[in-house]
Amino acid sequence: MSSQPSTPATLDSNNENGSSDIHRLQIDGKELVLIGTAHISRESVATVTATIEHEQPDCVCIELDDQRYQALKDRNRWEKLNIVQIVKTGQVPFLMANLALASFQKRMGLQTGVKPGEELAAAAQTAEQHGMKLALVDRNIRTTLLRAWRKTTLWKKMNLIATLFAGLFEDTKLDEEELANLRQSDTLSAMLEEMGELLPAAKQILVDERDAWMTYHILESAGDKTVAVVGAAHVPGIKRCLQAPPSKQAIEEMAVIPAKSSVSKCIPWLIPGIVAALFIVGFFSGDRSRLLDAATAWILANGTLSAIGALLALGHPLTIAAAFVAAPLTSLNPTIGAGMVTGLVQAFIAPPTVKDMEAVADDIATLSGWWHNRVTRVLLVFFLSSLGSTIGTFVAFGWLKDLI
Repeated sequence: MSSQPSTPATLDSNNENGSSDIHRLQIDGKELVLIGTAHISRESVATVTATIEHEQPDCVCIELDDQRYQALKDRNRWEKLNIVQIVKTGQVPFLMANLALASFQKRMGLQTGVKPGEELAAAAQTAEQHGMKLALVDRNIRTTLLRAWRKTTLWKKMNLIATLFAGLFEDTKLDEEELANLRQSDTLSAMLEEMGELLPAAKQILVDERDAWMTYHILESAGDKTVAVVGAAHVPGIKRCLQAPPSKQAIEEMAVIPAKSSVSKCIPWLIPGIVAALFIVGFFSGDRSRLLDAATAWILANGTLSAIGALLALGHPLTIAAAFVAAPLTSLNPTIGAGMVTGLVQAFIAPPTVKDMEAVADDIATLSGWWHNRVTRVLLVFFLSSLGSTIGTFVAFGWLKDLI
Protein backbone atom coordinates (compact mmCIF):
# COMPACT_ATOMS: atom_id res chain seq x y z
CA MET A 1 0.00 0.00 0.00
CA SER A 2 1.28 3.46 -0.81
CA SER A 3 2.62 5.52 2.08
CA GLN A 4 1.05 8.65 0.55
CA PRO A 5 -2.76 8.32 0.78
CA SER A 6 -4.50 10.57 -1.69
CA THR A 7 -7.24 11.41 0.79
CA PRO A 8 -6.84 12.27 4.50
CA ALA A 9 -7.63 9.59 7.05
CA THR A 10 -11.08 9.83 8.58
CA LEU A 11 -11.69 8.72 12.14
CA ASP A 12 -14.36 7.04 14.21
CA SER A 13 -12.85 6.84 17.72
CA ASN A 14 -15.01 4.00 19.06
CA ASN A 15 -15.71 0.45 17.94
CA GLU A 16 -18.95 -1.46 18.19
CA ASN A 17 -18.30 -2.12 21.89
CA GLY A 18 -17.59 1.52 22.64
CA SER A 19 -13.95 1.01 23.65
CA SER A 20 -12.00 4.26 23.69
CA ASP A 21 -8.80 2.21 23.16
CA ILE A 22 -9.89 1.32 19.61
CA HIS A 23 -9.80 3.85 16.78
CA ARG A 24 -11.16 3.29 13.26
CA LEU A 25 -9.75 5.09 10.26
CA GLN A 26 -10.61 4.98 6.57
CA ILE A 27 -7.65 5.55 4.24
CA ASP A 28 -8.16 5.39 0.49
CA GLY A 29 -11.15 3.13 1.01
CA LYS A 30 -9.19 0.76 3.25
CA GLU A 31 -9.83 0.30 6.94
CA LEU A 32 -7.29 0.69 9.73
CA VAL A 33 -8.19 -0.36 13.26
CA LEU A 34 -5.71 1.25 15.66
CA ILE A 35 -5.56 -0.19 19.18
CA GLY A 36 -3.86 1.84 21.93
CA THR A 37 -2.56 -0.36 24.74
CA ALA A 38 -0.73 -0.30 28.04
CA HIS A 39 2.09 -2.84 27.91
CA ILE A 40 1.29 -4.27 31.36
CA SER A 41 -2.49 -4.28 31.20
CA ARG A 42 -4.56 -7.46 31.33
CA GLU A 43 -7.43 -5.53 29.75
CA SER A 44 -5.21 -4.59 26.82
CA VAL A 45 -4.34 -8.26 26.24
CA ALA A 46 -8.03 -9.19 26.16
CA THR A 47 -8.93 -6.23 23.92
CA VAL A 48 -6.21 -7.02 21.39
CA THR A 49 -7.09 -10.70 21.13
CA ALA A 50 -10.84 -10.12 20.91
CA THR A 51 -10.49 -7.33 18.35
CA ILE A 52 -8.25 -9.31 15.99
CA GLU A 53 -10.52 -12.35 16.18
CA HIS A 54 -13.61 -10.20 15.59
CA GLU A 55 -12.19 -8.06 12.78
CA GLN A 56 -10.35 -10.85 10.91
CA PRO A 57 -7.95 -8.35 9.27
CA ASP A 58 -5.64 -9.05 6.34
CA CYS A 59 -2.67 -7.78 8.32
CA VAL A 60 -1.75 -7.25 11.98
CA CYS A 61 0.91 -4.61 12.71
CA ILE A 62 2.62 -4.51 16.11
CA GLU A 63 4.89 -2.02 17.85
CA LEU A 64 8.00 -4.18 17.75
CA ASP A 65 11.20 -4.51 15.74
CA ASP A 66 12.67 -7.92 14.91
CA GLN A 67 15.09 -7.89 17.86
CA ARG A 68 12.40 -7.21 20.47
CA TYR A 69 10.00 -9.62 18.79
CA GLN A 70 12.52 -12.46 19.04
CA ALA A 71 13.20 -11.51 22.66
CA LEU A 72 9.47 -11.55 23.40
CA LYS A 73 9.08 -14.98 21.81
CA ASP A 74 12.15 -16.40 23.57
CA ARG A 75 11.53 -15.88 27.27
CA ASN A 76 14.69 -17.88 28.05
CA ARG A 77 16.99 -15.63 26.00
CA TRP A 78 19.01 -14.62 29.09
CA GLU A 79 20.35 -18.17 29.31
CA LYS A 80 22.19 -17.51 26.02
CA LEU A 81 23.72 -14.21 27.14
CA ASN A 82 27.52 -14.06 26.85
CA ILE A 83 28.37 -11.48 29.49
CA VAL A 84 32.10 -11.52 28.68
CA GLN A 85 31.39 -10.69 25.04
CA ILE A 86 29.00 -7.92 26.11
CA VAL A 87 31.77 -6.31 28.18
CA LYS A 88 34.45 -6.77 25.51
CA THR A 89 32.35 -5.17 22.77
CA GLY A 90 31.35 -2.18 24.88
CA GLN A 91 27.64 -3.05 24.84
CA VAL A 92 27.18 -2.70 28.62
CA PRO A 93 25.63 0.82 28.55
CA PHE A 94 23.12 -0.28 25.90
CA LEU A 95 22.23 -3.43 27.84
CA MET A 96 21.89 -1.51 31.12
CA ALA A 97 19.56 1.04 29.52
CA ASN A 98 17.40 -1.80 28.21
CA LEU A 99 17.40 -3.50 31.60
CA ALA A 100 16.53 -0.27 33.43
CA LEU A 101 13.49 0.20 31.19
CA ALA A 102 12.58 -3.48 31.48
CA SER A 103 12.94 -3.30 35.26
CA PHE A 104 10.37 -0.52 35.52
CA GLN A 105 7.90 -2.34 33.28
CA LYS A 106 8.52 -5.62 35.09
CA ARG A 107 7.69 -4.10 38.48
CA MET A 108 4.54 -2.50 37.08
CA GLY A 109 3.58 -5.81 35.50
CA LEU A 110 3.93 -7.65 38.79
CA GLN A 111 1.08 -5.51 40.14
CA THR A 112 -1.30 -6.45 37.33
CA GLY A 113 -0.08 -10.00 36.77
CA VAL A 114 0.83 -9.28 33.15
CA LYS A 115 4.29 -9.63 31.61
CA PRO A 116 5.50 -6.47 29.82
CA GLY A 117 4.57 -6.62 26.14
CA GLU A 118 2.17 -9.52 26.62
CA GLU A 119 -0.50 -7.79 24.52
CA LEU A 120 1.99 -7.55 21.62
CA ALA A 121 2.82 -11.23 21.98
CA ALA A 122 -0.91 -12.00 22.06
CA ALA A 123 -1.44 -9.99 18.86
CA ALA A 124 1.34 -11.88 17.08
CA GLN A 125 0.12 -15.25 18.31
CA THR A 126 -3.49 -14.54 17.30
CA ALA A 127 -2.40 -13.39 13.84
CA GLU A 128 -0.31 -16.53 13.32
CA GLN A 129 -3.10 -18.81 14.53
CA HIS A 130 -5.49 -17.32 11.96
CA GLY A 131 -2.97 -17.20 9.11
CA MET A 132 -2.88 -13.39 8.99
CA LYS A 133 0.07 -11.38 7.78
CA LEU A 134 2.18 -10.09 10.69
CA ALA A 135 4.17 -6.85 10.30
CA LEU A 136 6.78 -5.55 12.78
CA VAL A 137 6.51 -1.79 12.27
CA ASP A 138 8.75 -0.24 14.94
CA ARG A 139 12.31 0.99 14.43
CA ASN A 140 15.27 -1.06 15.66
CA ILE A 141 15.70 -0.32 19.36
CA ARG A 142 19.47 0.14 19.10
CA THR A 143 19.05 2.71 16.34
CA THR A 144 16.46 4.59 18.40
CA LEU A 145 18.59 4.69 21.56
CA LEU A 146 21.78 5.66 19.73
CA ARG A 147 20.00 8.46 17.84
CA ALA A 148 18.62 9.76 21.13
CA TRP A 149 22.04 9.55 22.78
CA ARG A 150 24.00 11.15 19.94
CA LYS A 151 21.53 14.02 19.49
CA THR A 152 21.30 14.90 23.18
CA THR A 153 23.57 17.43 24.88
CA LEU A 154 25.90 16.32 27.68
CA TRP A 155 23.74 17.89 30.40
CA LYS A 156 20.58 16.33 29.00
CA LYS A 157 22.38 12.98 28.75
CA MET A 158 23.06 13.17 32.48
CA ASN A 159 19.38 13.90 33.06
CA LEU A 160 18.42 10.96 30.86
CA ILE A 161 20.73 8.58 32.74
CA ALA A 162 19.47 9.87 36.08
CA THR A 163 15.86 9.38 34.96
CA LEU A 164 16.52 5.81 33.82
CA PHE A 165 18.22 4.75 37.03
CA ALA A 166 15.87 6.70 39.30
CA GLY A 167 13.24 4.34 37.96
CA LEU A 168 15.03 1.52 39.78
CA PHE A 169 14.10 3.14 43.11
CA GLU A 170 10.49 4.08 42.30
CA ASP A 171 7.66 2.11 43.87
CA THR A 172 4.74 3.28 41.76
CA LYS A 173 1.43 1.51 42.35
CA LEU A 174 -0.88 0.88 39.40
CA ASP A 175 -4.06 -1.10 38.90
CA GLU A 176 -6.23 -1.66 35.84
CA GLU A 177 -8.37 1.40 36.59
CA GLU A 178 -5.28 3.65 36.71
CA LEU A 179 -3.95 2.03 33.54
CA ALA A 180 -7.26 2.78 31.82
CA ASN A 181 -6.90 6.45 32.80
CA LEU A 182 -3.28 6.44 31.64
CA ARG A 183 -4.32 5.22 28.19
CA GLN A 184 -6.45 8.33 27.67
CA SER A 185 -4.81 10.62 25.11
CA ASP A 186 -5.24 13.82 27.13
CA THR A 187 -3.24 12.38 30.05
CA LEU A 188 -0.56 11.05 27.73
CA SER A 189 -0.37 14.30 25.79
CA ALA A 190 0.30 16.22 29.01
CA MET A 191 3.03 13.74 29.99
CA LEU A 192 4.69 13.92 26.57
CA GLU A 193 4.57 17.70 26.55
CA GLU A 194 6.35 17.72 29.90
CA MET A 195 8.94 15.27 28.56
CA GLY A 196 9.38 17.49 25.51
CA GLU A 197 10.22 20.46 27.72
CA LEU A 198 12.75 18.52 29.80
CA LEU A 199 14.35 16.43 27.04
CA PRO A 200 13.21 17.80 23.68
CA ALA A 201 15.71 15.87 21.55
CA ALA A 202 15.02 12.60 23.36
CA LYS A 203 11.25 13.05 23.11
CA GLN A 204 11.49 13.80 19.39
CA ILE A 205 13.47 10.61 18.73
CA LEU A 206 11.86 8.25 21.25
CA VAL A 207 8.28 9.28 20.47
CA ASP A 208 7.79 11.60 17.49
CA GLU A 209 10.15 9.83 15.09
CA ARG A 210 8.76 6.45 16.03
CA ASP A 211 5.22 7.74 15.44
CA ALA A 212 6.26 8.68 11.91
CA TRP A 213 8.22 5.44 11.41
CA MET A 214 5.32 3.24 12.51
CA THR A 215 2.82 5.24 10.44
CA TYR A 216 4.91 4.75 7.31
CA HIS A 217 5.33 1.01 7.83
CA ILE A 218 1.69 0.49 8.83
CA LEU A 219 0.68 2.08 5.53
CA GLU A 220 3.25 0.02 3.64
CA SER A 221 1.98 -3.21 5.21
CA ALA A 222 -1.74 -2.47 5.15
CA GLY A 223 -4.34 -4.64 3.41
CA ASP A 224 -8.02 -3.94 2.87
CA LYS A 225 -8.41 -4.21 6.64
CA THR A 226 -5.50 -3.79 9.05
CA VAL A 227 -5.27 -3.93 12.83
CA ALA A 228 -2.33 -2.03 14.35
CA VAL A 229 -1.40 -2.60 18.02
CA VAL A 230 0.70 0.19 19.54
CA GLY A 231 1.30 1.74 22.94
CA ALA A 232 -1.39 4.30 23.75
CA ALA A 233 1.26 7.04 23.91
CA HIS A 234 1.75 6.69 20.15
CA VAL A 235 -1.91 6.88 19.11
CA PRO A 236 -2.23 10.71 18.93
CA GLY A 237 1.04 11.01 17.00
CA ILE A 238 0.15 8.26 14.54
CA LYS A 239 -3.21 9.91 13.88
CA ARG A 240 -1.44 13.18 13.10
CA CYS A 241 1.05 11.43 10.82
CA LEU A 242 -1.74 9.69 8.93
CA GLN A 243 -3.04 13.10 7.89
CA ALA A 244 0.34 13.90 6.30
CA PRO A 245 2.30 10.65 5.95
CA PRO A 246 6.11 10.85 6.07
CA SER A 247 8.07 10.40 2.85
CA LYS A 248 10.39 7.49 2.15
CA GLN A 249 13.33 9.89 2.29
CA ALA A 250 12.32 11.11 5.75
CA ILE A 251 12.11 7.53 6.99
CA GLU A 252 15.50 6.67 5.53
CA GLU A 253 16.98 9.62 7.40
CA MET A 254 15.44 8.33 10.64
CA ALA A 255 17.29 5.04 10.16
CA VAL A 256 20.68 6.73 10.18
CA ILE A 257 22.75 6.67 13.37
CA PRO A 258 24.46 10.08 13.62
CA ALA A 259 28.24 10.02 13.72
CA LYS A 260 29.91 11.22 16.87
CA SER A 261 30.58 14.94 16.79
CA SER A 262 34.14 16.21 16.54
CA VAL A 263 33.83 17.49 20.11
CA SER A 264 32.72 14.06 21.34
CA LYS A 265 35.66 12.44 19.61
CA CYS A 266 38.13 14.94 21.07
CA ILE A 267 36.92 15.05 24.67
CA PRO A 268 38.20 11.55 25.63
CA TRP A 269 41.68 12.61 24.50
CA LEU A 270 41.48 16.11 25.99
CA ILE A 271 41.94 15.26 29.67
CA PRO A 272 44.85 12.83 29.08
CA GLY A 273 46.46 15.44 26.84
CA ILE A 274 46.14 18.17 29.46
CA VAL A 275 47.43 15.86 32.20
CA ALA A 276 50.43 14.86 30.08
CA ALA A 277 51.09 18.53 29.29
CA LEU A 278 50.98 19.45 32.98
CA PHE A 279 53.54 16.78 33.83
CA ILE A 280 55.80 17.88 30.95
CA VAL A 281 55.58 21.54 31.95
CA GLY A 282 56.16 20.62 35.58
CA PHE A 283 59.21 18.56 34.67
CA PHE A 284 60.90 21.31 32.64
CA SER A 285 59.87 24.46 34.45
CA GLY A 286 58.28 23.57 37.76
CA ASP A 287 59.38 22.09 41.05
CA ARG A 288 60.40 18.58 40.05
CA SER A 289 60.18 17.39 43.63
CA ARG A 290 56.42 17.88 43.41
CA LEU A 291 56.01 15.63 40.37
CA LEU A 292 56.02 12.55 42.60
CA ASP A 293 53.25 14.13 44.71
CA ALA A 294 51.28 14.85 41.54
CA ALA A 295 51.68 11.29 40.28
CA THR A 296 50.60 9.96 43.68
CA ALA A 297 47.55 12.23 43.66
CA TRP A 298 46.59 10.98 40.18
CA ILE A 299 46.90 7.34 41.20
CA LEU A 300 45.06 7.75 44.51
CA ALA A 301 42.16 9.81 43.14
CA ASN A 302 41.50 7.57 40.15
CA GLY A 303 42.28 4.26 41.80
CA THR A 304 40.50 4.89 45.08
CA LEU A 305 37.25 6.23 43.62
CA SER A 306 37.09 3.51 40.97
CA ALA A 307 37.73 0.88 43.66
CA ILE A 308 34.97 2.40 45.79
CA GLY A 309 32.64 2.07 42.79
CA ALA A 310 33.55 -1.60 42.43
CA LEU A 311 33.02 -2.05 46.18
CA LEU A 312 29.57 -0.44 46.02
CA ALA A 313 28.71 -2.92 43.27
CA LEU A 314 29.75 -5.73 45.65
CA GLY A 315 32.56 -6.71 43.33
CA HIS A 316 34.99 -9.50 44.22
CA PRO A 317 38.03 -8.30 46.25
CA LEU A 318 40.26 -8.98 43.24
CA THR A 319 37.90 -6.87 41.10
CA ILE A 320 38.22 -4.01 43.59
CA ALA A 321 42.01 -4.35 43.48
CA ALA A 322 41.89 -4.39 39.66
CA ALA A 323 39.88 -1.18 39.72
CA PHE A 324 42.51 0.54 41.85
CA VAL A 325 45.34 -0.58 39.56
CA ALA A 326 43.59 -0.08 36.21
CA ALA A 327 41.81 3.25 36.67
CA PRO A 328 44.91 5.51 36.78
CA LEU A 329 46.13 3.90 33.54
CA THR A 330 42.83 3.65 31.66
CA SER A 331 42.06 7.30 32.46
CA LEU A 332 45.01 8.16 30.22
CA ASN A 333 43.90 5.78 27.45
CA PRO A 334 40.47 6.58 25.94
CA THR A 335 40.42 3.32 23.97
CA ILE A 336 39.84 1.25 27.10
CA GLY A 337 37.92 2.12 30.25
CA ALA A 338 38.25 1.05 33.86
CA GLY A 339 34.83 -0.59 33.63
CA MET A 340 35.96 -2.87 30.83
CA VAL A 341 38.82 -4.16 32.98
CA THR A 342 36.77 -4.57 36.15
CA GLY A 343 33.80 -6.05 34.29
CA LEU A 344 35.98 -8.71 32.69
CA VAL A 345 37.75 -9.51 35.98
CA GLN A 346 34.41 -9.84 37.77
CA ALA A 347 32.99 -12.02 34.99
CA PHE A 348 35.98 -14.38 35.08
CA ILE A 349 36.31 -14.59 38.87
CA ALA A 350 32.59 -14.82 39.68
CA PRO A 351 31.00 -16.01 36.41
CA PRO A 352 27.20 -16.06 36.22
CA THR A 353 25.67 -19.47 36.80
CA VAL A 354 22.84 -21.03 34.80
CA LYS A 355 20.56 -20.11 37.70
CA ASP A 356 21.64 -16.46 37.43
CA MET A 357 20.93 -16.50 33.69
CA GLU A 358 17.49 -17.96 34.23
CA ALA A 359 16.65 -15.45 36.97
CA VAL A 360 17.72 -12.19 35.27
CA ALA A 361 14.23 -11.32 34.03
CA ASP A 362 12.83 -11.68 37.57
CA ASP A 363 15.77 -10.24 39.53
CA ILE A 364 15.76 -6.89 37.70
CA ALA A 365 12.31 -6.24 39.15
CA THR A 366 13.86 -5.51 42.57
CA LEU A 367 16.71 -3.22 43.52
CA SER A 368 18.38 -5.92 45.62
CA GLY A 369 18.07 -8.32 42.70
CA TRP A 370 20.49 -6.21 40.66
CA TRP A 371 23.19 -6.86 43.30
CA HIS A 372 22.17 -10.46 44.01
CA ASN A 373 22.28 -11.70 40.41
CA ARG A 374 25.80 -12.29 39.07
CA VAL A 375 24.88 -11.12 35.57
CA THR A 376 23.64 -7.71 36.65
CA ARG A 377 26.39 -7.45 39.26
CA VAL A 378 28.97 -7.54 36.44
CA LEU A 379 27.07 -4.67 34.79
CA LEU A 380 27.00 -2.72 38.06
CA VAL A 381 30.74 -3.30 38.53
CA PHE A 382 31.34 -1.96 35.02
CA PHE A 383 29.13 1.09 35.55
CA LEU A 384 30.07 2.11 39.09
CA SER A 385 33.82 1.58 38.69
CA SER A 386 33.69 3.61 35.45
CA LEU A 387 31.76 6.34 37.23
CA GLY A 388 34.28 6.34 40.08
CA SER A 389 37.17 6.59 37.65
CA THR A 390 35.53 9.51 35.83
CA ILE A 391 34.96 11.41 39.07
CA GLY A 392 38.50 10.55 40.16
CA THR A 393 39.91 12.00 36.94
CA PHE A 394 38.31 15.38 37.58
CA VAL A 395 39.32 15.34 41.27
CA ALA A 396 42.90 14.48 40.32
CA PHE A 397 42.92 17.14 37.62
CA GLY A 398 42.09 19.76 40.26
CA TRP A 399 44.92 18.54 42.48
CA LEU A 400 47.40 18.53 39.62
CA LYS A 401 46.82 22.19 38.88
CA ASP A 402 47.84 23.03 42.44
CA LEU A 403 50.77 20.62 42.65
CA ILE A 404 52.49 21.32 39.32
